[in-house]
Amino acid sequence: MKDRKSPRVLILLGSPSDLPVLEKALPLLERFGLSHETHIASAHRQPRKLHRIVQAADKGGTEVFIAVAGMAAALPGVVASLTAKPVIGVPVAAGALAGMDAMVSMVQMPPGVPVATVAIGSAGARNAAVLAARIIALSDRRVAAAVADHRREMARGGR
Repeated sequence: MKDRKSPRVLILLGSPSDLPVLEKALPLLERFGLSHETHIASAHRQPRKLHRIVQAADKGGTEVFIAVAGMAAALPGVVASLTAKPVIGVPVAAGALAGMDAMVSMVQMPPGVPVATVAIGSAGARNAAVLAARIIALSDRRVAAAVADHRREMARGGR
């Protein structure tokens, strides 16, 4: 494995209020042995900061980005526009539409700027961690073994 300046998984939140959604994903990333960092950077209020974070992580070796956002949910799409690496969007249940607007925003990306979108809320955050691990497992046997162990535990009724 090559030296990395950046974590294998970079998590971006549009707002500190999105932190509770993310909390269920962190233990899974740790279980899979994936280094990760979390940054708060709004695509609307802090676009320059967001660009700096994504570009540094991209150059530093980050393999997968997870973007957690609610309401207009521009964050995952902006991240996807800044990197060729996989981006997983996690919609947050917020506002009058309880996250449906965020989910639709994420799945309606234009051709060539994909965002893999998971369920709204904490269940989606957990699936984002599993999906990130599965992507990285394609080229890392250690992570692949951890994903296989997790699948066996799930088959036995575990979480």
